[in-house]
Amino acid sequence: MKSFRIAHEKRVVELMIRLYCSKKEKNSTLCPECEELLNYAHARLDRCPFGEEKGACKECKIHCYKPVMREHMKQVMRFSGPRMLLYAPWEAIRHLFSK
Repeated sequence: MKSFRIAHEKRVVELMIRLYCSKKEKNSTLCPECEELLNYAHARLDRCPFGEEKGACKECKIHCYKPVMREHMKQVMRFSGPRMLLYAPWEAIRHLFSK
């Protein structure tokens, strides 16, 4: 059974990656690198050992992302995080309060 928390995290990650790819990289569809990052992030979330009790990935003791993917995700989050308030305000606010 998929957890609500994991489904929500997947939705937010996808919004952030799509925002980054379209606004920062000026792509109309996901580029291969962003598509790979999205698939990787979803796979990591599916395999998260904490499941419903999952916290923020940056505060996790495990760090299941490969270093290259983790750095790419940091870039995406730094760019997209503040912009989420403009492009997906309800998701951004909900994400902030779900921690």
